[in-house]
Amino acid sequence: MMNMRTEEIHNPIVRPATQANRFYEGNPQQLSHEVDSFLALHDGSATYNNVAALIVPHAGYYYSGNVAASAYATLNPQKHYQRIFLLGPSHHEWLDGASVNSEADFYATPLGKVKVDRETTRQLREADSLFFYQKKAHDREHCLEVQLPFLQRRLGNVPPIVPIIISTNDFAHLRRMAEVLKPYFNDDNLFVISSDFSHYPSYEDACEVDARTGEAIASGDVEQFLAAIELNARSEKDNLATSACGEFAILTLMLMLDEHYEVKHLMYQNSGDIDSHDHSRVVGYHSFAILRKQQSDEDFTLSDQEKKILKGIALQSIKDSLDGKRLDPTLATEFPTLNRNCGAFVSLHKHGQLRGCIGHFGEDFPLPEIVAEMARAAAFEDPRFTPLRREELDDIDIEISVLTPMRRIQSLDEFQLHRHGIYIRKGYRSGTFLPQVADEVNWTKEEFVGHCSRDKAGLGWNGWRDAELYVYEAIVF
Repeated sequence: MMNMRTEEIHNPIVRPATQANRFYEGNPQQLSHEVDSFLALHDGSATYNNVAALIVPHAGYYYSGNVAASAYATLNPQKHYQRIFLLGPSHHEWLDGASVNSEADFYATPLGKVKVDRETTRQLREADSLFFYQKKAHDREHCLEVQLPFLQRRLGNVPPIVPIIISTNDFAHLRRMAEVLKPYFNDDNLFVISSDFSHYPSYEDACEVDARTGEAIASGDVEQFLAAIELNARSEKDNLATSACGEFAILTLMLMLDEHYEVKHLMYQNSGDIDSHDHSRVVGYHSFAILRKQQSDEDFTLSDQEKKILKGIALQSIKDSLDGKRLDPTLATEFPTLNRNCGAFVSLHKHGQLRGCIGHFGEDFPLPEIVAEMARAAAFEDPRFTPLRREELDDIDIEISVLTPMRRIQSLDEFQLHRHGIYIRKGYRSGTFLPQVADEVNWTKEEFVGHCSRDKAGLGWNGWRDAELYVYEAIVF
């Protein structure tokens, strides 16, 4: 009898669009027009590939749609995220923790359904008891739902979401939750923090307290943010109910930030700017983009110890392959620089003659893993040579070229021959020359790029002129 693994089979559970025709248009065409109109107000705004998180309001689109759009306009629609974490406050249920919607398979909006990453919701619940599921926290909650149409119109194909409602004023709990979420706070994922700001003071008072809160968030300093919230609360402004309804979600985000992030304030308005007839009771709206700082090639270096470790990884990878094993490259994880995603080439020489050279050009794998794999490939997969034999190993010298992070250039004036490698990309075609190629030929800068364009990228001699150009350096040892 055939052995089959029994799996739970259920009809997809769809969390309905409870706020359609309340916070935003319920008709798909009208909703698309509404969102696109707000996004169009920011057509000239800068977009970034390194957006780690957004802080956006969640009021009715009539009031906060423009401010929300200023945040979503920073996203590059071509950037692919693996998943989107949605964090927001609970307006209906006290949780003393975080409710993760691990029941729903999809969230619905008039524009279609957005998939929930149920595997990640399960992992969060298993990681800490502070993450659980309470249905009532999600059923009527608007703060996450209203973000989805903006994501749908800006990104098109929205990656799976992880919906989290945070409701606890226990700082130790917030810190624990931030520690659980921190491993997900990487370039693969986007975090969207949903929060309005001052609730119900006068127009003038809102501008004052919201400025204080906004400056604190922009500082990236948790203590300054907490101090601003406390100062606002003690200011005795009439009708000030809160400085930020998403205070706890914002704190969770800020607890994950360090010197590698930049908080960029984008826009501020309050409801009095939209409805000028009522300045006595308003709600404030801020938007922020949290950018992951890009390390420049000038900042990227390797110590002698790190170079020695990489040489050891390369040699061990070849030895393990000869023994029918594969190297586990995680032995270098205690060195932060070695955990960077970098490209690398590994060259093998025997008595001064090339015996194999293979490289990976890209920033999609950790450096130890790339070095291990390229060393193995150079020894056994370079089609120009026969596979390396065990008896040759003692005569082999290993040379590694670690490629620093790429930097986009707009003109050849930014390219330095002998220092920079060039990477040319246009559509599906691409090609590169390492910096040391310039040491082997007597080419001008234009010839260097022309040869790369024609001989490596297949774009023709002048194809580089309307292609994307990137430079990088190589640390050779």
